Amino acid sequence: MASGLTANKKLRHKITAAALLVTLGVVYGDIGTSPLYVMKSIVAGNGGMGHFDTDFLVGSVSLIFWTLLIITTVKYVLIALRADNNGEGGIFALYTLVRQRARWLVLPAMVGGAALLADGMLTPAVTVTTAIEGLKGVHINGNILIDNQQQVIWVTILIITFLFFIQRFGTDLIGKAFGPIMFVWFTFLGVAGFIALSKDWSMLRALNPYYALHLLVSPDNKMGLFILGSIFLATTGAEALYSDMGHVGRGNIYLSWPYVNICLVLNYFGQAVWLDQNSKVTVFNKITDFNPFFQMLPESIRLGAIILATLAAIIASQALISGSYTLVSEAIKLRFLPRLHIIYPTRLKGQLYIPVVNTILWLACLAIIGYFKTSAEMEGAYGLAITITMLMTTLLLYQYLRSRHAPAVIAIGTLIFFSAIETVFFISSAVKFLHGGYVTAMIAFIILAVMYVWQYGGRIRDDNTYRAEMASLFAYKNQLSELRNDPDYPTYTTNLVYMTQIANDHYIKKEILYSILDKRPKRARVYWFVTVNVTDEPYTAEYTTDTYGTDYMVNVQLYLGFRMEQQVNVFLRQIVNDMMREGELPTQPQKYTTIPDRQVGDWTFVLLHEELSPQTQIKGFQKAIIQARLRLQHIAVSPAQWFGLEYADTIDETVPLVLGKIPITKLNRLTRSQAEAQPEDEDD
Repeated sequence: MASGLTANKKLRHKITAAALLVTLGVVYGDIGTSPLYVMKSIVAGNGGMGHFDTDFLVGSVSLIFWTLLIITTVKYVLIALRADNNGEGGIFALYTLVRQRARWLVLPAMVGGAALLADGMLTPAVTVTTAIEGLKGVHINGNILIDNQQQVIWVTILIITFLFFIQRFGTDLIGKAFGPIMFVWFTFLGVAGFIALSKDWSMLRALNPYYALHLLVSPDNKMGLFILGSIFLATTGAEALYSDMGHVGRGNIYLSWPYVNICLVLNYFGQAVWLDQNSKVTVFNKITDFNPFFQMLPESIRLGAIILATLAAIIASQALISGSYTLVSEAIKLRFLPRLHIIYPTRLKGQLYIPVVNTILWLACLAIIGYFKTSAEMEGAYGLAITITMLMTTLLLYQYLRSRHAPAVIAIGTLIFFSAIETVFFISSAVKFLHGGYVTAMIAFIILAVMYVWQYGGRIRDDNTYRAEMASLFAYKNQLSELRNDPDYPTYTTNLVYMTQIANDHYIKKEILYSILDKRPKRARVYWFVTVNVTDEPYTAEYTTDTYGTDYMVNVQLYLGFRMEQQVNVFLRQIVNDMMREGELPTQPQKYTTIPDRQVGDWTFVLLHEELSPQTQIKGFQKAIIQARLRLQHIAVSPAQWFGLEYADTIDETVPLVLGKIPITKLNRLTRSQAEAQPEDEDD
């Protein structure tokens, strides 16, 4: 299985023309739609048309150019893409590479992941709304189909609802069209920008960083340093670029990014030229929802451009939705989030669908559209969360460089350089907090709180489990052997399986042995104790076994990558056949079976469900965290579904969760005369 996955991964990373097209469709959706709103946000923030001069525009596009170069190209394309985990990228993949260095690194990973998910909720709303706003007032066959913002809202809601509805069926078919459409989109961006730029080549002086730095202190810039909040929107897709590396491969991003970057830069420069040439045209001051991207296009092609922009916005939204599924799936495997039901709608690896996440994203998008109503208002909330994610990524990148024994001057220099720039962007974006940024911050905080409760609660449970509740399998070998051969008890099952954690190779929770021996003696031919270990590599598929010198006790350690589906039922059937073939276990021939020469018996999986015991002795805050974690388990997918046991014979047993050392109260026995001498309670 592992070799097959490796082969698939190598095939997926192969550099071909088709792979480059897929890269355009999968990786660049978010950053590719930024020309729809970046210059619009900059102009609006400075007071609108007629409130800027040429130097302001030159400085603005210079800031955009150098932001794309420093953040996207240098940090993510040239540095971050090298920090891959067996070809996989993203903040969680990066965390798995460095988590052994320090326990506290879990915090930047969770903060960055929560912020990225929050930003993903906003992207579909912003991009689709911006594209549909371009239709307002446009004549189609002599008629204006959309003439007010309320109609824009309803069309946007319909498109986004449809987009989320089709997720359950898989996006393989539409995904094949993503690449060609985005290629046309980027080409259109570049050509439209080049045509506008050709009317004033002097705008190219913006390539000089002097104009970017000068604008920050220029009196023409009414926003001052806070203009960077709008500038930053040009690079919001950089984190997604890194996260999607596993889908397309580093080489395909290396080859496609220069083309994408050139097309984006040309469009920004072209918009600046058009704005410069039309800044004094008073008619544009009367246009509501003014957008230089659409206004610079000839009216004859504007409708086609709006349709193409809408398709690009839908693709960008789809990329963020799919990315959110992947991010949540990784967070679950890393024990940052509760287990959720994951569906694989197609056979295409990497395509997954999480119903709960889909519903939450959909409702969040509708709420954002209904609350903000216009793309201009949404932009106030856009970008704040992603600056936090970038800062967290920079911190983890520093730890990665140190773990790879990079010279201290390079590692520290990388940390200081990028964190300084991103801190400035964060401060400039934070000014938007009261203008919509609080929405993104609130969403990110809720996600982070869930992550904290689940992760820290798990740590509290592991650290405070009373050690006397652990027992050695060695001490119970004989009892299990006798029960296995005791004819006084009917055979419970052939293979009895417990999903558990085994410490020090042979210690398990005593409640498991209690379930086997005391609660109801469960006679079986083989007792299986299975542990699922999630590895730092994404596609590990390995296992080890230990029979403790018997043929009726098996300790199975499964090692599965954090992107692997945990199909325990399937894996165990492979393992038992491997062990029978090696002579480690006797065959289990079945007299009654539909399968000829069947050599493996039936299986029963016992799943233990924990309830917090009143005897728990831990601090109040820790107890509250544990209680919150247990409540989250009620919305989580069942262990049977999570371990791939939906169609297996499973038994759920409730056991008390006892944390901390239990004080033992000793009773004193009284004689009858002593008892009679005890004072009686008076009746009320």
